[in-house]
Amino acid sequence: MGDDRQKIIDFRSRPALLAEFYGSTPGTAGYETAKWLNRRTGSRIDDHFRASFTVDGYLDEIRHSGISHAVVVGRDTPGLTVSNDRIAELTRGHAELIGLGSVDPQTRGTAATLAEIERSITVLGQKAINLEPGFGAPALHADDPLFQPVYDACQSLDVPVCLMSGPTTPDLAYNDPAAVGRVARAFPRLKIVCYHGFWPRVAEIIGVAFRYENVFLCPDMYLFAPGGSAYVEAVNSVLQDQFLFGTSYPFRAMKQTVEDFDKLAWKAGVRTKVLHENARRLLKLS
Repeated sequence: MGDDRQKIIDFRSRPALLAEFYGSTPGTAGYETAKWLNRRTGSRIDDHFRASFTVDGYLDEIRHSGISHAVVVGRDTPGLTVSNDRIAELTRGHAELIGLGSVDPQTRGTAATLAEIERSITVLGQKAINLEPGFGAPALHADDPLFQPVYDACQSLDVPVCLMSGPTTPDLAYNDPAAVGRVARAFPRLKIVCYHGFWPRVAEIIGVAFRYENVFLCPDMYLFAPGGSAYVEAVNSVLQDQFLFGTSYPFRAMKQTVEDFDKLAWKAGVRTKVLHENARRLLKLS
């Protein structure tokens, strides 16, 4: 492993301190749900995320895990908002932390959404824009016309869009890889990151990424779920330049996820790409 350990970019991370949803407050429903999800995704210690009740504790977890940079994702959904300003406040002054902006055009409206994308990227210095179509009110597919101005803006700014979907989407009908393919075809210069790897629809999203080289898969904690070996097979064959490492902290333990990643059957030469190079290129990191 050696040099790989010194260059690990965790493409999906949030400290618990950001919200009850992430387990910030013992005794709450959010805290218990965070513990439950950790058990479901294989964390050996279900309340490990208590370490990130403080910023210093979060940074210690990153360093202890051998991760060089953590990509911190906010949220902008009707059920939970962690603002872009809050992400900027958290990441400011910490070289290990990279912020992403989030927008929800359903609640903001198109004009305000486009203004916030511009501000997130050009003023706050955030590296990509996060969208969660399946968590909207109502839930929407990723190719809904509402999101087209967002895709157009991000394509023009040459920044990735991260689409979050997976088994926790309130309605699995909106965890639809075919919609991602339609977006990729309509916006061929747009880099699209699929958080949670659209698990459990693994073969379908692999098929989309096979067809469209502007689609990147980040299964994060679901890399270790049933069927996750298909992601590894795809990376070892054709998707080595379109795959990203992520822990999905606080819902899976950082150090354990790095260790579990090391145990997977990667072909020679692909691990450095997955752990570091693909993310560095995508986010334009020096």
